[in-house]
Amino acid sequence: MTQIKTFVEGDEITGFYLLKSAEAKQTNATPPKDYMDLVLADKSGEIQSKFWDASSRDKDTFIAPMIVKVRGIVQIYRDKPQFKIMQIRPAAEHDHQDLTDFIRSAPVLPVDLVHTIKRTAESIADDEIRDIVNVCISRVEDKLMHYPAAKAMHHAFYSGLAYHIVRMLELGEFVAKQRPFLNPDLIRAGIILHDIAKTDELTAELGIVKEYSFTGKLLGHLSIAANWVTEAAIKLGLAVDSEKVIILHHMILSHHNLGEWGSPVQPQIPEAVALHYIDQLDAKLQAVEDAVSTMPDTEEWTAPVRILENKQIYRSREMK
Repeated sequence: MTQIKTFVEGDEITGFYLLKSAEAKQTNATPPKDYMDLVLADKSGEIQSKFWDASSRDKDTFIAPMIVKVRGIVQIYRDKPQFKIMQIRPAAEHDHQDLTDFIRSAPVLPVDLVHTIKRTAESIADDEIRDIVNVCISRVEDKLMHYPAAKAMHHAFYSGLAYHIVRMLELGEFVAKQRPFLNPDLIRAGIILHDIAKTDELTAELGIVKEYSFTGKLLGHLSIAANWVTEAAIKLGLAVDSEKVIILHHMILSHHNLGEWGSPVQPQIPEAVALHYIDQLDAKLQAVEDAVSTMPDTEEWTAPVRILENKQIYRSREMK
């Protein structure tokens, strides 16, 4: 099967791909015509696709995620590759296609990622902080095995959330050793808790976010996680207004740093400052890695990277 990242303008492609998203739309013509905006994906990347003259049956049939067999041609629209679908059908049982063969996933086994998170939580020296973190982990352990960290911005793949947490924990250990004035317990706890409630904020399957949940839309993962800390403190018989509980709240609520990014407060303790920049470093580097790893081999510049203010990243052929 031809990998999506190798698609070139003019290529006629026939093969099996993951239907990652599907949306029924209408043209602006008079009378309007029905069509479908689709995103096809495989492990190498994804491509925006158009299926013109879609019927009502097509709209009922093609619901993401699913494996489809397509035939079409690669075109360029507004300087970006786009796939014009001429024929499409769901993969049949006799095609022996497995969804997991088509999805991007973390380069580390989910069970190993979750084990690292739980082992790190157990290494927290402060009993109360450790117990709060463990209660929160217990709420979402199954989801951590497969949930992405975002819909599109960064770590948007199978077990991406756990991978994001583990990569941040590695950075956090380095920063805590380099800056001994930082409390390593708070660094570890803040990293594990900062995005943990994305498991409730997002509705995801096979590492693909379908939508934001009702709770996610109205509260967001920062508020949800802060509530979990309060609930854990109550369960453990701890005062919800204790300094430790308030500090954990602060680290979660401030890790986006700015109000326009979702934080009601800015970091005001050293560990919260560290958490914000550790999060930013890992998220932005992952977005760059994703852009570079999925770009066509014939290109030198990636597609615009949203998390970097839509900057393109240059990949030198001489420095590979």
